[in-house]
Amino acid sequence: MAIVSGPVSEDRIDVHSDNFGDDAFLRAGLKLNHLRMIVAIEDSGQISAAAESLNISQPAASRMLAEMESIVKTPLYERIARGVVLTTFGQALAKRARKILLELREAGREISELKSGKGGSVFIGAVTAPAMSLVVPAIDKVRKAFPGIEINIEVETSNVLARELLAARHDFIIGRIPDDLNPRLFEVREIGIEKACLIVRRDHPLLKKNVSSLADLHGYGWVFQPPGTLLRRTLEDIFLAAGVPLPENIVNTSSLLLTCAIICETDAIAPVALDVAQFLAGQDAKASDVRVLPTDFNIDVKPYSLITARERALPPSARLLYDLIFEESRKHRG
Repeated sequence: MAIVSGPVSEDRIDVHSDNFGDDAFLRAGLKLNHLRMIVAIEDSGQISAAAESLNISQPAASRMLAEMESIVKTPLYERIARGVVLTTFGQALAKRARKILLELREAGREISELKSGKGGSVFIGAVTAPAMSLVVPAIDKVRKAFPGIEINIEVETSNVLARELLAARHDFIIGRIPDDLNPRLFEVREIGIEKACLIVRRDHPLLKKNVSSLADLHGYGWVFQPPGTLLRRTLEDIFLAAGVPLPENIVNTSSLLLTCAIICETDAIAPVALDVAQFLAGQDAKASDVRVLPTDFNIDVKPYSLITARERALPPSARLLYDLIFEESRKHRG
């Protein structure tokens, strides 16, 4: 639970005065929770969302913002129709706050590694396809060469991963930059194009046809990723461009396991990355009931990239894995 600092005294140091020193903000009462709040505001653009991320109430978050403005003696944010936006002063504070919080996290990581004698920890996030085709073989190489390195992986959508990268929860991610985030916050290195396909159960009626068209898919249930995710938008665009009605009987989930469970027990159809579908169809388990549905159209999703936060250096263990994943991507591209 985050702790909200107490009321701010009116007897503060004026940042415009001749007495303003290097530690003026600290002496004026600036705390780590203030830094977390300004970063959360920049990431979410909403006080309510920032409060939720810090596990505090919205009134408490508003008080923290008021405290910060009292400390720095200038407006840090402005209200807009859909939430709030940082002022130039707020952006400057958030930029520095992000670096401070990251350095503290890295200090904790380094001390933990020194205590345990391990070779380091890496925190990465990836969308599903490159997680399987690139990250898994790269991890195998790392573990053989440096068995002391601990690797933490989150598989999620790019919308989630990009925000977690900005919040310093990952060293780097593999995915895409969401349209609603400022691309200037990232360093991007394109490494591949994701090909997708449709999957169905082994005895699905559509498999009796050699190839299915969009029109053939009408009337079946679907399992989609949540609205707004890239693979879903790509498939919806294919339907719209062909003038075919969009699917209506839909289950939304980001869980691949639940997707497979629904596919194997019903006549539903689901779009997934081709690498994922091929992996599932080849397993000697219930997942082997999954089949790739041959279609007369292609599902090509826009390229994915290795993404880091701008002006944030990778720790040595993370740089090692980053470079190995890039090498794997070059092999896949031939």
